Amino acid sequence: MPDESEPTAAALKSGITPRRIYDISLPLQTGMAVWPGDTPYRFERNGRIAKGDSVNLGSLTMSIHCGTHIDAPYHFDDAGRTTEQLDPSVYIGPAVVIDVVGKAVIRVEDLLPYVTNTVPRILLRTDSWTDKDQFPTSIPPLDIGVPAFLQAQGVVLIGLDLPSVDALDSKDLPIHHALGDAGIHILESLDLREIVPGIYELIALPLSIVGADGSPVRAILREL
Repeated sequence: MPDESEPTAAALKSGITPRRIYDISLPLQTGMAVWPGDTPYRFERNGRIAKGDSVNLGSLTMSIHCGTHIDAPYHFDDAGRTTEQLDPSVYIGPAVVIDVVGKAVIRVEDLLPYVTNTVPRILLRTDSWTDKDQFPTSIPPLDIGVPAFLQAQGVVLIGLDLPSVDALDSKDLPIHHALGDAGIHILESLDLREIVPGIYELIALPLSIVGADGSPVRAILREL
């Protein structure tokens, strides 16, 4: 959702107009949709000022793949890099949002007009996960030819408004593996419903979790 906050005093004084920010993350909250069988989101309050504690204090239990998150290569490859080994610069920089609404499978020809070797991150808006409170029953996967095409165009990251780049019933995860082999990082479960296709700056930094197979992120787009 857009950030409608007022410009800061420093920005007004400098004459610089702040760039508009769009939050494209799913909120982490009780009852949110998670992959069937995965660890659900749970937030507990362990300390409360209202009950005499000196601070409010909470603890969190959840799957790393709850909500908006990145997949580390280790998620689908025992020899792949874990989250703390990932280059943070992959998750910051120009990104193009592409409208692929209504596609049953996302193919190279759907991306051809928009993917160039000047924008190394692509975000796919499918609008096919309509109820974010319920895990989807089906999604449009990427075609097997897409990873090699993106690699040839210098793409380093693909993000989408879905919980997977593969079909939901896939066990061997061919698209995950093909993207990993192509050196393309994966960002899943974005909220792109308010985003007009075009080029933005993406910021979606993962936490440095040692040995992890992914990380939740607070993903934002900023107008260029």
